[in-house]
Amino acid sequence: MPIQTNQSLSVDCVVFGFDGKTLRALLIERPVYNTLNKQKLPGAMILENETLSEAAYRVLEEATGLQKCDLYLKQMEIFSDPQRVNGDELEWINRKHGINTTRVVTVGFYALLKLDKRTIDYTSAKGAQWVEVESIQRLAMDHKLILSNALGNLCRDMQQSPIAFELLPKRFTIRALQRLFEAVFGIEIDNRNFRKKILSSGFLHATNEREKGVAHKPAEYYIFNKNAYQRAVKAKLKMDFIDNWRY
Repeated sequence: MPIQTNQSLSVDCVVFGFDGKTLRALLIERPVYNTLNKQKLPGAMILENETLSEAAYRVLEEATGLQKCDLYLKQMEIFSDPQRVNGDELEWINRKHGINTTRVVTVGFYALLKLDKRTIDYTSAKGAQWVEVESIQRLAMDHKLILSNALGNLCRDMQQSPIAFELLPKRFTIRALQRLFEAVFGIEIDNRNFRKKILSSGFLHATNEREKGVAHKPAEYYIFNKNAYQRAVKAKLKMDFIDNWRY
């Protein structure tokens, strides 16, 4: 018996990648249908036998060729405006998925990946594009709103956790890390202050290796010390004071 498609619930994924200079989002090119915008976020109706996250990972694997272990994924808001999909957009969804619905509620996710040549080649072969986030003006349906919410979530989460390293290769320079923060937050950061603060955190481990073949002074490569970060979090959250309530 074929697996049924849910008639009214979908997932839409904002996939972020960093090219060393700018923050980019993966956009799908769909065939022209009447006057609809061609570009949209990766997404799909969920299947009746899968969870929301399973549906999101299915969408991401199809869009990027990457497995669950190669991605960082986080669920965001639910977008349930009754008019978020209507008219030609609703007709397009019904035709594409072979369903007959009058309303679609979607759950937003954002994903982070390391943007390398293999991933770029795979997405390009499927007709998708990595577009600079700041340059995106219009998208299908309410996908521009979903993108904006994802960027807001990313900014907040990068201030509270080390997810920035999900966008960088395993080895990176402090310059690259600074450029990432500047690209995401849309601000300029003082080089010396950033370097001083990031090194004082104790979360970076020097590799004693440097860049090669660059016009400027070769910068040293670092890796994220996940163990040091986890120890720091554990120490910060330790609740020894609870024991004191007994006395």
